[in-house]
Amino acid sequence: MEQHIFGVSEVNELVKLLLDNEPMLQNVQVQGELSNYKIYPSGHHYFTLKDAQGALRCVMFRGQASRLRFRPESGMKVVVSGRISVFPRDGSYQLYCNTMSPLGAGDLAVAFEQMKAKLYAEGLFDKAHKKPLPRFPQTIAIITSSAGAAIHDMIRILRQRYPLTKVVLLPVRVQGTEAPPEIVGAIRYANRWHIGDLIITGRGGGSMEDLWAFNDERVARAIYESEIPVISAVGHEPDVTISDFVADARASTPSNAAEIAVPDQAELYRLLRDSRTRMEQAQHGQLETLRHRLNTLAAKRVMTDHLAYIQDKRMNLAHLQKRLGDRAEMMISQKKQCFAGMAAALDAMSPLKVLGRGYAMAQSEAGTVLKSYQDVHSGDRVKVTLGEGGFTCTVEQPYQEVKK
Repeated sequence: MEQHIFGVSEVNELVKLLLDNEPMLQNVQVQGELSNYKIYPSGHHYFTLKDAQGALRCVMFRGQASRLRFRPESGMKVVVSGRISVFPRDGSYQLYCNTMSPLGAGDLAVAFEQMKAKLYAEGLFDKAHKKPLPRFPQTIAIITSSAGAAIHDMIRILRQRYPLTKVVLLPVRVQGTEAPPEIVGAIRYANRWHIGDLIITGRGGGSMEDLWAFNDERVARAIYESEIPVISAVGHEPDVTISDFVADARASTPSNAAEIAVPDQAELYRLLRDSRTRMEQAQHGQLETLRHRLNTLAAKRVMTDHLAYIQDKRMNLAHLQKRLGDRAEMMISQKKQCFAGMAAALDAMSPLKVLGRGYAMAQSEAGTVLKSYQDVHSGDRVKVTLGEGGFTCTVEQPYQEVKK
């Protein structure tokens, strides 16, 4: 009997048929570490699942990958489920994945931490971007389900605490795949048409999956971009969502959001009463001070004796007049003494004193004082000044006196 010779494609198809008909390989779960994880433009995910001894090629097509709630990364340990088959073109077998979940932690928990890290790195949680809440909001836009208990609790508390505030409800779904786009649309609608000066968005408690709409990246960015301050009120006290980190204020519950949003009218009344009491006390104290001042002025002499003021001023004027006179006399005496001293000094330096002692002063015709015999020549006319009078003479011969 002649042996059949298979073509390559026939062998691959035969192996594929065998694997596809093996029930254990049609719904298998495999755990391992992701390696060489790539996402192609087609939306398909290709990666390798490996452990210490081996590796398994895997693919997750776009339809299944779109249901992932976290972002797979190389090095992450996961559990995947799917079927094992052969790709006939290259004869390699691989795992065609239907689901994937992180090993040891739920996919929602991993997705939450990934989204939190991503938005934190982008600065969406920075306190510098937080807007202050209005102290006395005139209109509050509440974005939540109209059928839940949360809206009724918030409206009740708002009416009790501050009935002057107007409440506008923008009903949305708060659970399911349709919830994030509805919440985003309501936030943008409130900003576009200036529905209120404060927004509260949230819902009552539930599982992490129930609250997942408020972990959606689209909702977080809409809250961050809102020009109107936003209070996030999701779940109960232990529940924390991405919206809580992005919002301008976080409330532990929807009821707590209503308490944060408005002041308590009872507290306002108390403050008003205290302010009125303080104002009355201040006015009373000011009146007492003015009354005391008035009584003090009324008791002054000028108020009891109308001429006393003029008499006091007259006495002051006389006293000042005497002081001015004494001061003027003292200044005149000082000036006289100064003048006498300067006159004596000037007289001592006067050349007339020298001439009076028998000396004479010779001057040229131009009036220049002659100090040396070299200043004159024979025939020059010289004016001689004496202690009394003087005369004019002609120089016969200049000479130098010989010192002995």
